[in-house]
Amino acid sequence: MKPDLRKAMADQVLIGDGAMGTFLYQKGFPVGISYEELNLTAPEVIRDVHKQYMKAGSDVLESNTFSANYDKLSKYGLEGKVEEINRAGVRIAREAAGPQGYVVGAVGSIRGGKRNNISSEELKRHFEQQIHAQLTEGVDGLLLETFYDVEEMLIALSLVRKNSELPVIAQFAVEDIARTLDGYTMADAFRIVKQAGADVFGFNCRTGPNGLARALETLQHVRSLPASVYPNAGIADYVDGEYRYGASPEYFGQMGLRFADMGARLIGGCCGTTPEHIAQISAALQGYQPMPLPVLEEAEERIVIHEKQEPASKQPGGEPTLVDLVRERHTVIVELDPPRDLDIGKFMKGAEALKRAGADALTLADNSLAVTRMSNMALGHLVQSQVGLRPLIHIACRDRNLIGTQSHMMGFDALGIDHVLAVTGDPAKFGDLPGASSVYDLTSFEIIRMIKQLNEGVAFSGKPLKQKAGFVVGAAFNPNVKHLDKAVQRLEKKIASGADYIMTQPVYDAELIVRMKEATKHLDIPIFVGVMPLASGRNAEYLHNEVPGIQLSEQVRSRMAGLEGEEGRAMGVQIAMELLTTAVKHFNGIYLMTPFMFYDMTVQLTQYVWELSGRSLSPLSH
Repeated sequence: MKPDLRKAMADQVLIGDGAMGTFLYQKGFPVGISYEELNLTAPEVIRDVHKQYMKAGSDVLESNTFSANYDKLSKYGLEGKVEEINRAGVRIAREAAGPQGYVVGAVGSIRGGKRNNISSEELKRHFEQQIHAQLTEGVDGLLLETFYDVEEMLIALSLVRKNSELPVIAQFAVEDIARTLDGYTMADAFRIVKQAGADVFGFNCRTGPNGLARALETLQHVRSLPASVYPNAGIADYVDGEYRYGASPEYFGQMGLRFADMGARLIGGCCGTTPEHIAQISAALQGYQPMPLPVLEEAEERIVIHEKQEPASKQPGGEPTLVDLVRERHTVIVELDPPRDLDIGKFMKGAEALKRAGADALTLADNSLAVTRMSNMALGHLVQSQVGLRPLIHIACRDRNLIGTQSHMMGFDALGIDHVLAVTGDPAKFGDLPGASSVYDLTSFEIIRMIKQLNEGVAFSGKPLKQKAGFVVGAAFNPNVKHLDKAVQRLEKKIASGADYIMTQPVYDAELIVRMKEATKHLDIPIFVGVMPLASGRNAEYLHNEVPGIQLSEQVRSRMAGLEGEEGRAMGVQIAMELLTTAVKHFNGIYLMTPFMFYDMTVQLTQYVWELSGRSLSPLSH
């Protein structure tokens, strides 16, 4: 009989396997599918990969279950198959390993270094379900891999120890070799994880062999457990539409020997590695006799989990936010679209006129209707610095991935722009560059949560920031729907995600404003009612028939029919004033949208709101 996995690692260096996901990608399986589902739909493919690694010299196989948890599988509608997929993954690996091979159940991080909005209770439920399934099927140990923070590792590790005495391998993915994402030194992380019951401490993913060797060096003075290392095959490159990794199998063989000399007792590969890489490691370590592990006094290793250092907050004493203002009085936000060309003269004149009229903020859309416009960040900064008017910037999920979105938000923070509106964004294929990609890394709910995460001093990756942001985040609401109650339910989810205020699509029905007030009276955050004056009869028909989220009443369409030029704009302002008469009675927040850069129309409407509300403006105050 083969020895227990703990005993085996105490006496020799074991060879792990290599990548599963990237190897399947190389075999023609596309990015964007659930590789874990293949345990059910194509078990022969997974079995063949395992057998290739065994033939290359692997002693230890990971089950194909890295992302087989409720959270990750739910993205593919597979959340009801967590147990089935995990048990199948272990079973297939066991068949390939044979009587002398070891099978460890792979359990990957759920937060993945970026999902700080998943609660500890959710993590416990999802990990326990996955771990229970693997233990039930019968594994030789559990491999907790690609964890970025100590907190999540301890949750998973405690659940293993609650249910089993099997060996546990605890592996971190390191971006900064000095610390985990939640701020622990690697030495402290080692001590904490050892205290919690880990049998092996190691590293995988994120970097190649050199990076993991450097990480392992940080533990030389404290490590008294076997180490494990599963490096990537270097840094991925994107060439001719394919991801490629540059580290050669021969290089892996050389580094495998170096890892063994540093005390590693389990050596495999992560992203980009293949059976050829594992074969070279196995060949390099043939007949290798490891040195005994150091024995350290237990008292030297004990550590109390420290309180995480709070990032610095913004200094108090700034001007009141729009949320503060609207709770005290009527407040007017006016939208002025960034130009579609390089001339900003008219835009800046409009901003100055709206400032004089008493607008509380100027809001700038983010390439609305997927039409390319000048950067709202740049114009917002100019409005703030040159006009002295508060900018409120829209940020859409469409145009930027997670990296670009956080970078954008950090830029806003540096410029002192702290009011944003989170929107989904219209699909690129309907705009002026239909060949452009729509990113949509985030939903409107998620982007709100992630921006609010910056306010806690935590990056999208989960990494602590040195300072907290101070964003006031708005959400969009479309009341122009058949079932207003269902729209309000969706709005409640945005509020639960962290929205501080609401801005509605333009409303053209006074009765709807009243019904909207009744339907939202239980909500505890302010709502800015959207009013956009119509510019002409053709404009009215276009908005009603072609623009999503806008619906005009028959009465409004009839009154605008056939009107063009100044006559059309005059009627548009008259209709908007009538709507504002109702809106001001029921809401403190007013959101005016300027059509076609006719800012004189929204100047009139801003002044009209102040007439209705009885607010007087001193010549020097604006």
